[in-house]
Amino acid sequence: MIPFGAMPLYTVRTAAERLGVAYSTLKRWVREGRVRTTQTEGGHHRVSEAEIERLMSKQDPGRRRKPLAQSPDDAIVGLSARNRLAGFVEEVRIDGLLAQVRLRVGDQTLTAVVTADAVQALKLRRGDDALAIIKSTEVMIARARRHP
Repeated sequence: MIPFGAMPLYTVRTAAERLGVAYSTLKRWVREGRVRTTQTEGGHHRVSEAEIERLMSKQDPGRRRKPLAQSPDDAIVGLSARNRLAGFVEEVRIDGLLAQVRLRVGDQTLTAVVTADAVQALKLRRGDDALAIIKSTEVMIARARRHP
């Protein structure tokens, strides 16, 4: 589980876009050890926000980073939900009107059932970075009974 307040992790492709460098360039830097990454259980590299900021500070100060592509649906500038879990899409299953999305968050898995239209609008694919935003009126916490 990602600790509260932890910086999000990005795929190498997303990090390359944020840095304004080619994907192949950033992959080479990772192989050469010039970029600090975290590896998933599947061996995929993830780059932290702090590492992206470190790399950006080394770039030419006059150079601007390449912004992430925006779509007309990017009008949301804020969201009141504070329970956000950053991870990557491990699996997407679409069956009729519904879709099941399995998100890997650290060493935990979160499964959400959403509409197939939402998955298609978000263009969710396996390996994509995504956020699980949890908004609930009830949260339950339990402890298992310990046997002596």
